[in-house]
Amino acid sequence: MGLLVLILGLILFLGVHTLTTQRKLRAQVIAATGEGGYKIGYALASFIGLALIIWGFAQYRATGMRPIWDPPTSLKHIAVALMLPAVIMVVASYIRGRIYTTLKHPMLAGIKLWAATHLLANGDLGSIILFGSFLAWAVYDRISLKYRSDAGAPPIPVGGPGNDLIAIAVGLVAYLALAFAFHPVVIGVPVVGA
Repeated sequence: MGLLVLILGLILFLGVHTLTTQRKLRAQVIAATGEGGYKIGYALASFIGLALIIWGFAQYRATGMRPIWDPPTSLKHIAVALMLPAVIMVVASYIRGRIYTTLKHPMLAGIKLWAATHLLANGDLGSIILFGSFLAWAVYDRISLKYRSDAGAPPIPVGGPGNDLIAIAVGLVAYLALAFAFHPVVIGVPVVGA
């Protein structure tokens, strides 16, 4: 049951996020529902999808995970270390500086790094489905950016190295919060000692 809910959540969450890559279809949806209706529907579908992903993955973990392979402990430590730059990349997509201009799409780079490191550190079926789906979506979205005629979102001003320092500081705080509060409470797995 948990895997089914997880997959349903992934379809909903990643499906609505894939809609943004389909510019003509997105424009048709906006024309039919209005800008406000589109944004409300997008946010609602994203929230429900994310909730189903979290709930489905928790159910899957609680009812017995299905191991596919047994990753070495060293990969778990590497994943913990790589999560810091992944979080900083995501933050740098909003607090834009040289990290942003260097990576061009730091949000997608951060998601790809997050998903890839979790794939390496977890060898069970549910993790492969969850993180493999996000990795595949991020790769698809990055490729689709090359073919879009517009940026898709209002521009955020790009600052200098000061913004990078802020992004690194905020990313470090977010990383610590995710590692020591979110991950053990929501996911049920402590990062340190895992």
